[in-house]
Amino acid sequence: MDVSPMSRIAVPLRAAGALVLILGSAFVRSALAQPTARAHAAILRTNAAPADQPYGASRTAVSRSGMVVTTVPEASRAGVEILTAGGNAIDAAIASAFALAVVYPPAGNLAGGGFLIARNRAGQAHALDFRETAPARLDRETFLALDPSASLEGGLAVATPGSVRGLAAAHQRLGKLSWARLLQPAVRLAREGFRVPAALTKELSDERALLLRHAESRRLFFPNGEPLAPGTLLLQPDLARTLEAIAAGGADAFHRGPIARRIVEFVRSEGGSLSEADLAGYAPVWRVPHVLDFERWRLLTMPLPSSGGFLLSAILGQLSSVRGSWREPAAQRIHFLAEAERRAFADRGLLGDADCHEIPLARLLRPLRLASLGTSIDPDRASRSDAIPGGSEPEERPQTTHLSVATANGDAVSITTTLNGTFGNGSVVPGVGVFLNNEMDDFATAPGRANLYDLIQGESNEVRAGARPLSSMTPTIVLEGNRPRFILGSPGGSTIPTTVLQVFLNAGPRGVALPAAVAAARLHHQHLPDRLAFEKGSLPAPLKQDLEARGHVLFERDAIGIVHAIEFRPDGSLLGVADPRGYGLPVGSKP
Repeated sequence: MDVSPMSRIAVPLRAAGALVLILGSAFVRSALAQPTARAHAAILRTNAAPADQPYGASRTAVSRSGMVVTTVPEASRAGVEILTAGGNAIDAAIASAFALAVVYPPAGNLAGGGFLIARNRAGQAHALDFRETAPARLDRETFLALDPSASLEGGLAVATPGSVRGLAAAHQRLGKLSWARLLQPAVRLAREGFRVPAALTKELSDERALLLRHAESRRLFFPNGEPLAPGTLLLQPDLARTLEAIAAGGADAFHRGPIARRIVEFVRSEGGSLSEADLAGYAPVWRVPHVLDFERWRLLTMPLPSSGGFLLSAILGQLSSVRGSWREPAAQRIHFLAEAERRAFADRGLLGDADCHEIPLARLLRPLRLASLGTSIDPDRASRSDAIPGGSEPEERPQTTHLSVATANGDAVSITTTLNGTFGNGSVVPGVGVFLNNEMDDFATAPGRANLYDLIQGESNEVRAGARPLSSMTPTIVLEGNRPRFILGSPGGSTIPTTVLQVFLNAGPRGVALPAAVAAARLHHQHLPDRLAFEKGSLPAPLKQDLEARGHVLFERDAIGIVHAIEFRPDGSLLGVADPRGYGLPVGSKP
């Protein structure tokens, strides 16, 4: 088994409030007045201003048995079906992931990849990397003379998929029920159909130009030239047959044989280089989780090629050197967090696949270095990113999806998967029914060329046969006193780590009720472009004026992240929380 070294970073908390991004003096007790709000009533004293929750209240559910939270209600129910049938948390997560490939085509997938963090009741933690890899025939020279769109659209954009092999590896090591049973909900949803939600209609409409270029995408999702209307029953018989083959033959039914051949022939017809040998040879990697100790909290998340663990450690390490600012006005707290994010993202350009490149991770995360970066923050003025080498801001799109699963006995699973762009490269493989990824854009395809999320990446993330591209996905399990407390994760490109960080800081060290912590307004800085992004309508005018007077360039944008979270509550129950920014749903199982 190929594993990376354990990364355990201890960050002393000297001023908890300095680390918490909030726009008002307190968070809402809970707009839903659910049991979780009463449990936190001693901590939460006042209601928040409306700007604290720009998208409304989170959706919540409580169970004393098991909980599944995903992007789409049908996928959450698929996981609960498996829990009810006697499956464990891993089984439920696998069933939900396959269901998402049916009901959430913008990001749920069979031909993408992702990361998994799991912890069982005995305290054993696992990190599974099933990130896509560069096909053998691609290298750093491939994209240099090509239009930048080559890494986003067409066959060259397609990296070797890892989702099916990854989920099969998780089942083989940690699952309980039979593999075929776990795929039953997904097969049923593909064959019998599901009703298209209004949000999917909008996503199809937003990506009309991309999807209409591909015959099979047009046929499935744009009958009569228009996107599927809300309430339409979407049937996907080709995808159902693919899922049935995987249920009967395991991952090899996708990575070898007729299905693999069809995928390769289609990719080649689109100008790509993916081969049957690439698909057959793909292998997920079990890694040692990145462990971050933070006061009484321990965060378990992904090591490289995820940048998430690095960014969490780098930001918190800097902020631990900031003294007393938790008593300052909100603008001061936002300023310090933005400056720490700016410096952490400047270092991100040095990261890549540690299996292929030597990454100076220990040097970058050395406590004295992080403290020095933290003390370099001017408390009154914003830095200029061009004075901090490195680099990068996205327009967040729903191309990634996250799911969280927990059972009352302490098992916890956090999975984030992706196609990279929304609907991947936009093409559905005829006769197979799967969207292809455009993951090659997550590599540094040319010097100084920004990717889909405006991230400018370094040579450590260059295209190299078999390498995994650097990722922002940050599935996370949070422990308190060596017991599971939160499961967190989000889509959002480069905003994923900062989204997870803000929810953790509010729900953990500050003690805010998890539904309010998830619904609270969020901000993001990633070094380049040099701007502080904030959600529309979330910054009051005086606060905006204060931040601009400090030199911050403010950028108003749509939602930052869509968090799917679970809390292990002190009374033994599980609280599921779905972000109001999306249309996901927490569903609890019955004993």
